[in-house]
Amino acid sequence: MPEMLREPWPRGSIDGMDPLYALRQIAFHLERAGEPTYRVQAFRKAAKVIGELTEDELAQRVKAGTLTALSGIGKATAGVVADAVAGRDPAYLTKVLQGGDPVPDGGDLQKALRGDCHTHSDWSDGGSPIAEMAVAARDLGHEWMVLTDHSPRLTVANGLSPDRLRAQLDVVAALNERLAPFRILSGIEVDIHLDGSLDQEPDLLDDLDFVVASVHSKLRMPKPEMTARLLAAVSHPRVNVLGHCTGRLVTGRGRPESEFDAEQVFQACLDNDVAVEINARPERLDPPRRLLDLAVEMGCRFAVDSDAHAPGQLSWQPYGCVRAIECGVDADDVVNTMTADDLVAWANPG
Repeated sequence: MPEMLREPWPRGSIDGMDPLYALRQIAFHLERAGEPTYRVQAFRKAAKVIGELTEDELAQRVKAGTLTALSGIGKATAGVVADAVAGRDPAYLTKVLQGGDPVPDGGDLQKALRGDCHTHSDWSDGGSPIAEMAVAARDLGHEWMVLTDHSPRLTVANGLSPDRLRAQLDVVAALNERLAPFRILSGIEVDIHLDGSLDQEPDLLDDLDFVVASVHSKLRMPKPEMTARLLAAVSHPRVNVLGHCTGRLVTGRGRPESEFDAEQVFQACLDNDVAVEINARPERLDPPRRLLDLAVEMGCRFAVDSDAHAPGQLSWQPYGCVRAIECGVDADDVVNTMTADDLVAWANPG
C-alpha cells in the first residue's frame, strides 16, 4: 500500500492561506471537537480533490464558479476554497475556530510530553493516512508518535494481518526518511485474547518498537477471569503499555467498567515495567480517578495517550494530562517524556 507524503497544510497565517490549509484546518478542528465523521470527511475529501489540481486549473474553476462540478466538492467546501484563493478568511473556518469547547490546558506535564504512544491510521480504523497523522503530530510540537493500528482479530476495526503489518513497516521506514528528525515509531495495539495471549505473531511483535495491549472483547468477564487475563498480558515481555484498562465509555449510552483486581494488575505492571495508559479520549478518560490514584500510590509508570483515530484527535492529550496532574502523576513517571531513542531502548531493549 503506497503512501505519498503530502504536507497536510503549509505553515503560515490565515491571510492568503492555501486552500488545502483551510480545508484541513477545518477537518482538524472538527475532529478535535468530536464532530461526526461524515462532516470531517467532507473536508478531507475536498482537500484531496483540490490537491490534485494545478494552480491554473484551480484558479479557472474558482473564477468560473465550477468547483462544485468536481466530485467531492460541495457548496460549503467550494466556499472555503473560493475564500482562500481570494485571500479572504474562510467564513467556515472562522466559525469552527470560534465554536466548540476549548481543549483544556495540560500545564507543565503537557509541555514535557515529546510524543504520543497510541495512534491509529486508515490502515485499521483511523480516518487518515499515516503521513497525515505524522505531520499533524509534528505540527502539534511532538518529536515522535507511535503508530498502533489494531491487530488481526479485531476485524470490525480492519485489524492488520501479519502481512499487512509487515507492509506497514516498509511505509513507516520510507516516511521516516522524509520526515526526519520527526519519527514514526512502529507499533501495534494488540488485542488481548480471552486467555491473556496476544493477537499477533511473536516474531513480528519482536520487530516492533512499541506494543500497547488492550482488551476489546468480552469486557463483562467475571472478575477473577478478567484479572487472570490482564495478568497474563502484562507479563508478556513485549507488552509496554496496558491500554484503556477498564474499557469504560462515559458518554452517550456509556459502557460500564470491566471488573478486575486492580491492585494485582497494577502490581504486575510494576513488576514487569509496563506503563498504565491514561487514555485521553473524552469518551473514555480511562482509568477512573480512583484506579489512577491507586496506580500512582503503587508507583506505576504511565503513558498519556490520545488514542487518536484522526489528526484533530491528537490534540486530546491535554485531557489526559489534566487527570494525571489531578491525581499527582509525576512527569518523570510518564513515558511520553522520553526521547524517541530512550523510549525504544526502554520498550524493546532486545
